[in-house]
Amino acid sequence: MKTKEFASEFNKLLYIMEKLRGPKGCPWDRKQDFYSLKPYIIEEAYEVVEALEKKDMDLLKEELGDLLLQVVFQAQIGKEEEIFDINDVIIGITEKLIRRHPHVFGQEKIDTAQEVKKTWEEIKKRERTSNKEGSILDDVSKVQPSLNQAYEIQQKAAEVGFDWDEIKDVVLKIDEEVAELKEVIDKTDKDRIEDEIGDLLFAVVNLSRFKNINPEIALLRTINKFKKRFNYIENTVKNKNEDIQQMSLEELDGYWNEAKEKNL
Repeated sequence: MKTKEFASEFNKLLYIMEKLRGPKGCPWDRKQDFYSLKPYIIEEAYEVVEALEKKDMDLLKEELGDLLLQVVFQAQIGKEEEIFDINDVIIGITEKLIRRHPHVFGQEKIDTAQEVKKTWEEIKKRERTSNKEGSILDDVSKVQPSLNQAYEIQQKAAEVGFDWDEIKDVVLKIDEEVAELKEVIDKTDKDRIEDEIGDLLFAVVNLSRFKNINPEIALLRTINKFKKRFNYIENTVKNKNEDIQQMSLEELDGYWNEAKEKNL
């Protein structure tokens, strides 16, 4: 797409959003504010990831559009309240990209992706210091899913040397946490059980980090796999004119194994 054509389409999107928020616009759109839209931002981001998991490029294109809409929506509200507009958003990210890529827009020489990541983090650290921020963990968003938070927190801690030396140590830690959970699982202390489950999940996230696997995406993949297999069970039972609620676990598990054999 040519730059001129892109600008025209982008301006059209901005115009539509402004009209939706206008006096004669949509009552639902007009009612929204920065905070009421938070669930939709999260939802659209996840739907982008789900489209990638499905390797469905047409769906990905659609979901990216939905996510872009959320950015435009927020920017329009900012414009109305005279706080910022879409140009401020674009200028901000443009300046950040230039600032954090001195090997592209400056004189610094960097050859590997690993060096790029290290430089990016060093620049972020300098920015944080100049803004008088405290902990290196402050960069981790507190509103993202807990698995993502755990992953990023562990990465930040590892950058300053607070990390296991080998993956076998991580596996031993998981074994330790499983043993501690077993000790309390039959007790009535719900807080203690919750603590131990949290410790186990945190340890499993550490393992995923050592293998460069994002735990949030790994769990999403498992969720989608479960849904496919469960749908197979539902459809199989329905085709046999049976009542799923009247079937035994052994029967349902048999259909589950059939789904596995079909690589669902």
